[in-house]
Amino acid sequence: MLPSPTLPVSLTALLMVFQPCFTAPAYRTFCGLASGFLAQTGRRTVCGMLTGAGLSQVWPHDRAHYFFARARWSPDQLGLTLARLVAGLLVPAGAPVLVAIDDTLFKRRGKKVWAASWFHDGSAIGAHPVGYGNNWVILGIVVTLPFCSRPVCLPVLARLVVKDTTSASRLYLARRMIDMLAAALPGRVIHGVGDAAYSGKDLAGLDDNITWTTRLRKDAALSGLAPPPTGKRGRPKLKGSRLPALKILAARAAFTQVTVTRYGKTATVQAAVITCLWYSVFRSRKVQVVLIRDKSAAGYDLALVTTDLDATAGQVIERYAARWSVEVANEDAKQIFGVGEARNRKAGAVRRTVPFTLACQTLTTVWYATAGHHDADITARREQQPWYTSKTQPSTTDMIAKLRRVLIAARYLPSRPDQPTPAEIHTIRLAWETAAA
Repeated sequence: MLPSPTLPVSLTALLMVFQPCFTAPAYRTFCGLASGFLAQTGRRTVCGMLTGAGLSQVWPHDRAHYFFARARWSPDQLGLTLARLVAGLLVPAGAPVLVAIDDTLFKRRGKKVWAASWFHDGSAIGAHPVGYGNNWVILGIVVTLPFCSRPVCLPVLARLVVKDTTSASRLYLARRMIDMLAAALPGRVIHGVGDAAYSGKDLAGLDDNITWTTRLRKDAALSGLAPPPTGKRGRPKLKGSRLPALKILAARAAFTQVTVTRYGKTATVQAAVITCLWYSVFRSRKVQVVLIRDKSAAGYDLALVTTDLDATAGQVIERYAARWSVEVANEDAKQIFGVGEARNRKAGAVRRTVPFTLACQTLTTVWYATAGHHDADITARREQQPWYTSKTQPSTTDMIAKLRRVLIAARYLPSRPDQPTPAEIHTIRLAWETAAA
């Protein structure tokens, strides 16, 4: 059994929120593996989590594998509990919740890995950007932290893409997740944003409290608004006449200057707004098409579409720019947290390991924002690495490094007042070296 005093109180308070998601034995295992995943400086395999928690000689490794493969808990329930935690702590009360959705590939090897196949891999090098592994659609809540000028995406839900099933469609999975999130956050407006791949018939019939913003495809068939009823027999028209191509619409539109802050810079662009219908995707729900003229002297550089009719052109542009934060979160998951390093093969374990480790990634930021941040963190980092002359904000690496040091201190100091062993010193040194890398 995991001795609970080895966990810092600040992290224990966050982990207790997830207690209803598990049975009593599974909750103890959850706390142990979560702390081990966060404290581990090496490979984040299932056994690596045990080693990181200092339980490799206390628990049998079967206990950890059983937790992912057969224990009674749901990754969706875990994710929705995490979403309520994030929304309650980091999103102002009553404010809309901005959600970014994207898919990413966690590379795997072996024909016996459940749902592993060849998928598009944007990070692949070569003429054919494909890779073999598990493809996941990830939903994250985008928050603004007081110590960061950039928007930060916190993954909360993840669904596995399984070919030759209904789960083969990424948009289908995204729609199901955003519906689940809206049900878990009643009374909140949900602003969903995704790239051009996340537009299609699955978006029809979204609840009124859910808006969707995406990049408009060049071949999108736009229509005018439905004309008023004529009073004649028969069904009234559901849409107006077909609108011309985007190039023609841009030539006819009246552009105005809009000041936006995106990707860390404030700039002035020209934008035009057209209210119409995208019937093949959103059916009879009205949409706004925002044409952006950034570098071109004529025409347009980017076309966005949103179902949020109350948003201004500047808000739509900034909202879509905030989508990039989910790309950063996916990169951090692979390069910093080691998400996807677990070598599970069975269906149950594959479906639950990545959502579990993504939840640990989000918990790191939540912990740092609520209990770990201190203004002296940046000063200390710049004293240790003076070549970071422009560093003024903590990075994701800074957040996990501080949490890792707190975990190590909580594990050794209360129970071992004597000098640490060489192995313990080596573990602490690895944690510091990871922060300095």
